[in-house]
Amino acid sequence: MFLKTINKVHASSNPTPGRQLLSLLVALIFVLVIFPGKAHAQVVGGLRVDIPFQFHAGNAKLPPGEYIIHVLDDSDLTVMEISSVDGSTSALFQVQETEANASPAKSELIFNKYGNRYFLARVFDEGNPSGSKVVESRYEKRISQTATPAQEHVPAHHQGQQGS
Repeated sequence: MFLKTINKVHASSNPTPGRQLLSLLVALIFVLVIFPGKAHAQVVGGLRVDIPFQFHAGNAKLPPGEYIIHVLDDSDLTVMEISSVDGSTSALFQVQETEANASPAKSELIFNKYGNRYFLARVFDEGNPSGSKVVESRYEKRISQTATPAQEHVPAHHQGQQGS
């Protein structure tokens, strides 16, 4: 009788919430392994770029010059730093992931241009359609309402590589 009761309870019981959660977790891991996400660094390493005009990166205004740009460590890919090669100027700014229509043929920085004002807008690494979009500052939002927009593309290359 005792065995009959145990078999009846086991056969009629629904999966426990713990078992359902475990099954869901296994399924989620399986999906992530088969379809890896896009949450990887958009720019791998640092990019070196020669910017021939004064520009804004986030809330900072920077002079023309040669710069190194990279994702800030431990920022969950949401903060980038741009520093002059001589170390005299640097700025931090927030970014979001963005996608290019096609994989870029070269690494580049894309600037929004309003009149004679340039704002760093996007950063793409060669061959990777995932890039970084700079979060617009209040100043850029204000300027963009009154000026006709244009874009300026500036080629970049990985640190240690010769010119592009």
